[in-house]
Amino acid sequence: MRFKAFVIMAFAATMLSACQQEDVLDVSRLQGKPELRLTNATLSRMKALNMDRNSPIMIRIFKEEGVMEVWKANASNRYALLKSYQICAWSGMLGPKKKEGDRQAPEGFYDITKAQMNPNSRYYLAFNIGYPNAYDRSLNRGGTNLMVHGACSSSGCYSMTDAQVQEIFALANDAFAGGQQAFQIQALPFRMTADNMARHKNSPNIDFWKMLKIGYDQFEISHRPPVVNVCNHTYVFNQIAAPGQSFNPSGACPATSTPPEMAQAYSAYEAKYNTDYAAAEKKYAGYIWDEPTEAQRKAAVAGLKKKSTDLAFAPTGNGLQAGKLVKIEEFQAEEQKRAQTEADKALAEAAIKAVEKTKRAPVPQANPIVPAAQPTTASIASNVPENRPFWKLWN
Repeated sequence: MRFKAFVIMAFAATMLSACQQEDVLDVSRLQGKPELRLTNATLSRMKALNMDRNSPIMIRIFKEEGVMEVWKANASNRYALLKSYQICAWSGMLGPKKKEGDRQAPEGFYDITKAQMNPNSRYYLAFNIGYPNAYDRSLNRGGTNLMVHGACSSSGCYSMTDAQVQEIFALANDAFAGGQQAFQIQALPFRMTADNMARHKNSPNIDFWKMLKIGYDQFEISHRPPVVNVCNHTYVFNQIAAPGQSFNPSGACPATSTPPEMAQAYSAYEAKYNTDYAAAEKKYAGYIWDEPTEAQRKAAVAGLKKKSTDLAFAPTGNGLQAGKLVKIEEFQAEEQKRAQTEADKALAEAAIKAVEKTKRAPVPQANPIVPAAQPTTASIASNVPENRPFWKLWN
């Protein structure tokens, strides 16, 4: 029994830790896994949307909603939404991943090649997102083994149920079989509408999100994955470098131009967006979005029944379930209260440490007992036997 308990605990610890080292294997190997198949509903929708089974795909992730979308090219080479999946677990809060161990799931634009697919993952099925990409590396951001995988448990990954990731894997396999070299993942904090951007305008990540929004907007306009480059530590989308110039992630951006059709469409799109944003700002005037922590998101789905036999099954819920709009004055008061609580906690910990020091065994001191009076020379002399021959010592 002890051995069995140890095995269970060890397995659970492995699954609940950060996304572990993944050996990249041949995508054709599916040892111990059922055959990858698409549901009849997915196949029917594909047919209705005039999509070839082997046409390219693209994935969009919206953290706050907890949604993963698979888009697929139709006969006109435009992408349409094929399937939406509820993300079972993602860790951290909104915002980009910056360093190993911060539990943040990445945000940005990433390319997935066939070599990044792992059918023999310890998390059922997995593919590596490709973090850090050129943009992340230009900012010296680090992290390893950031995945989309099954098992519904996350420490920096986007985790699905096993059934969900099996279908996503099948869609990717079909696209690779059709000749797609890499499919794009757009990992975004939320749908970058005027309303959502206004609601999150006080976030410290807002400038980063405004940069991502350009790529989001251009996909919304064209329904084609944007061509992504990086220069001067910045994402650039659908830009054509001047002849003889190139993009350097850490260097100055080259002279670029935007295709005329995109420039015209983007201008009209932005005009409408600005009108909608002004209205949204008025709507949220005096309020701020109190983004939930990971613990608060977990609490929102604490009563969810386990839908998997996997020991790691740990859904986290989404930000819209657990977040809330609060008045700015209330939010500031709560922040001050939170800061005071942290300060009080720090003082209490310091006081405990000070008390602990007093409980330590004292350093040994000199013997405090006063020594007996030293004998005088006279008394010493009186106690010395007289110098006599040894035969007289017993007299």
